Amino acid sequence: MKRFLHGVIQPVRDANPTSVYPPTMDQDYARFHQDRGNMLIHIVAVPAFIYGAWLAVSGVIAGRWLGALFGLGAIGVSLVLQRIGHNREPNPSLPFDGPGDFAKRILSEQFYRFPMYVLTGGWLKAVRSSS
Repeated sequence: MKRFLHGVIQPVRDANPTSVYPPTMDQDYARFHQDRGNMLIHIVAVPAFIYGAWLAVSGVIAGRWLGALFGLGAIGVSLVLQRIGHNREPNPSLPFDGPGDFAKRILSEQFYRFPMYVLTGGWLKAVRSSS
């Protein structure tokens, strides 16, 4: 379990009482991604976020504002869908500490953590083990 003290996540002990590790989303990713519905939402919504980000950035660079707007819309829809999925989880997501934490965690989940979760087999294991 995580402990919060003055808005800061404190180290927690794992099953081995002599071991203390700093809590990270990488270590706890599977804990916050157990629900089959959430996993099915993520497998569609995360690629939509990545594609939307690509459309938004490339649209701005190329001066194609409609494409950039479509990309931002895809990002927004993706985030709403992922929030709906996370609301299904038995372990709620940790609250954001502010706009910087929101940006850091969202971007790292979309571009690194979830893709790695899929590539290492965690996603498939979570889908198969959930009801």
